[in-house]
Parts: sequence; C-alpha cells; structure tokens
Amino acid sequence: MSWTDERVEELKTMWNEGKSASQIAKTLGGVTRNAVIGKVHRLGLSNRTAGAAKDEVKPAAAAAPEPPLRAVPEPKEEAAEAAPAERVVPREAPRRPVPVSQPVPPTPPMAEVSPEALANLTEIEKRARKLDLMQLTERTCKWPIGDPATEEFWFCGLPATPGKPYCDAHVAVAFQPMSSRRDRRSGSGGR
Repeated sequence: MSWTDERVEELKTMWNEGKSASQIAKTLGGVTRNAVIGKVHRLGLSNRTAGAAKDEVKPAAAAAPEPPLRAVPEPKEEAAEAAPAERVVPREAPRRPVPVSQPVPPTPPMAEVSPEALANLTEIEKRARKLDLMQLTERTCKWPIGDPATEEFWFCGLPATPGKPYCDAHVAVAFQPMSSRRDRRSGSGGR
C-alpha cells in the first residue's frame, strides 16, 4: 500500500474530523493503525483542529507553548465509537538519568566460604600484583579488589586458572558447585 495524494487528503480530512487512527485505517483499508499514526506525525498533524477544544482555552494558557503529543492506544471497537473525538494526550515527562557515581550495592553474603578460605583470600590479596584494567591479560586474574570509585581499586593479577578468569583462590569463591547454590536458594540446606 502506498500513500497516494488522494489517500493522504482523505486521511487529513478524517483526522481533522476527530476520527481515531483505527477508524481511519479501517476506512482507508490496506493500512494499519500504526501506519496511520506514523503518517499523521510525518505530516505534522499531531494537533487536532477540532473547534470546541480550542475555544475553551484560557488566555493565560494560550500564551504557553503546547507540549508534544502522543497517541493513546485505542480501546475495543464498541468503546471507540462512544469515546470523545480527541484521543491525544501530552507526552510524559522524561525520566532523569541515574548518576554514575551512586554507591555500588553490597554483594550478597558468601555463606559457602569458610573462614580458612577468607584468610587465604587475605593472603592472596597481599601477594597480588595490583594491576589496573589496561594491564590485564587472558592469563591474569581479573578479580576486582577495592572500591572502583577510589584510587585504591585494582585487580588481583596473579596467574589465572586455565579456562577461568581468576586465580585458584578466587575461582574457589566465584564458582560454587550447583548443589551448594540450590541448597542456599531453597533455604532448607538440602532436598
């Protein structure tokens, strides 16, 4: 289906009469509601020219620029016929981006790591090479240590276990057997 001049004029007429995008699509045939909405926006017809709505605008509000508009999804056919002519509402306010400097949430407790393993991690961190991101290779341990927002952040850097991103000590913490994770998730300690 292509938008001929006749079809575009018919679309403009029906849009200005207050017909919904679904009604226009049904009348034109061979076009979807979304295609009608897209064409309306490309033609710059987003604002309806129904006379009743513009006559009721207060003078103070008329001076302010109108916000961008977006189409509201159409209800079922029975309700569309009884609905008011205008089906366009102001666009929602954009969401604010989340600042990058927010603190990192704490990691979940390591229930499976024994006190001996934690002591071993402390010893490993003392022997670590303390590499920065640009010094890491596929053969170095990539275990992060410290707060990434501070100067005291580095990676372990000891020789990595073949096929893993970490050294033996950090692999023991990072890769837990499936049964241990399943037991911890169920909270029962076993099945």
